[in-house]
Amino acid sequence: MNRFVLDNSVVMAWYFEDEASDYTSSILERLADEEALVPSIWPLEVANVMLVGERRGRSNEARTSRFAALLGALPIQVDGATAQHAFAGILALAREQRLSSYDAAYLELAMREGLPLATQDRALRAAAEKCGVGLVG
Repeated sequence: MNRFVLDNSVVMAWYFEDEASDYTSSILERLADEEALVPSIWPLEVANVMLVGERRGRSNEARTSRFAALLGALPIQVDGATAQHAFAGILALAREQRLSSYDAAYLELAMREGLPLATQDRALRAAAEKCGVGLVG
């Protein structure tokens, strides 16, 4: 089965319809036949964005629950080794590429696993290209 690293910028566009695009829809469709890999920070990032969306009136608790159930049904695997790379590889990569440690975690995972990266984040896309990481789509 083909795999790729899935950045939260794509996932949250599935949650907030006004952020959806042909690109984000195509990534969701890929999960019918492929598997996504995410760093261990991903569930917390998703939960935080949904919570902030509720607080800002962009969503509500019922919608958040439905979306969380959808995510649980998708072939998204959480990497268990992210924390082991936080103070070395991820931190160094974040410094080198001028990324947040969160974004660097996705890039480091793609590099470590030799997988392409699905992201809408411009800075992360540019860093991936500089590091020789393929981009999905």
